[in-house]
Amino acid sequence: MVLCPECETDLDVEEEEVDEGEIVSCPECGTDFEVVTTSPLELKAVEAGYVEEDEEVETEDGDDS
Repeated sequence: MVLCPECETDLDVEEEEVDEGEIVSCPECGTDFEVVTTSPLELKAVEAGYVEEDEEVETEDGDDS
């Protein structure tokens, strides 16, 4: 069992069910957290404007290179 660092609600997330880098959300306060480590399970709040590493970001001219 892991508690939301913001509001202390049980997030009902198991170490075996998530991978490092995955984003989980608190159902109570809506805060998003990135899984930093899975054993032990450690979460870090995601900052506003966060873009996952595997997402491509387009430049202003529409070219993503």
